[in-house]
Amino acid sequence: MPRASLNKQPHEVAAMFDGVARRYDRTNTVLSFGLDRGWRRQTRQVLALRPGERVLDLAAGTAVSTVELARSGATVVACDFSLGMLRAGRGRGVPLIAGDALALPFADATFDAVTIAFGLRNVADVGQALRELARVTRRGGRLVVCEFSRPVVPAFRTVYLEYLMRALPEVTRRVSSNPAAYVYLAESIRAWPDQRALAGRIGVAGWQRVGWRNLTGGIVALHRATR
Repeated sequence: MPRASLNKQPHEVAAMFDGVARRYDRTNTVLSFGLDRGWRRQTRQVLALRPGERVLDLAAGTAVSTVELARSGATVVACDFSLGMLRAGRGRGVPLIAGDALALPFADATFDAVTIAFGLRNVADVGQALRELARVTRRGGRLVVCEFSRPVVPAFRTVYLEYLMRALPEVTRRVSSNPAAYVYLAESIRAWPDQRALAGRIGVAGWQRVGWRNLTGGIVALHRATR
């Protein structure tokens, strides 16, 4: 399967994720050296979810992140536009809904909190996705974006980028069902805006009190905001 280009054509990105769904969770754990579990846990903690709240987990993939969020006692809905990923997530005990981040299939002010983990950089229109998340969130509700970002120490940043562009493709040849897809993912990480730039884009989309927390030296950042 050819990998999606950085132009983010939705049908190509969806097909790419369909192609990696079978081994997606295993591959992510190998590539992150197991850190992905902690990133999901910290996303839940920053959202500060309470039992009874309604939560949207957008770009949920196989719903591993949704299960982590549901440990809070909140009612969490997994939404993704890759049917292959949703099929791989069946049986996890959480609601699974097929939907496009640019036109979410939910009414206004449906959710108390919304989150998207490692998916925002794959949408065709980041601003529209952020506005849609704001639309379906009640006034005073919370947003957390968990996404790869820019390591804050220059020397570490150099090592990290070397891993992304050289070592990552070699590792995925051994563990992934579609190694070419991970070349695209590495390139999309390198092209993604840094923490401050993403915070600005979140604010422009109508969110308030935007801030962020760096994880693992800035490899990942949790951006939080209020509706």
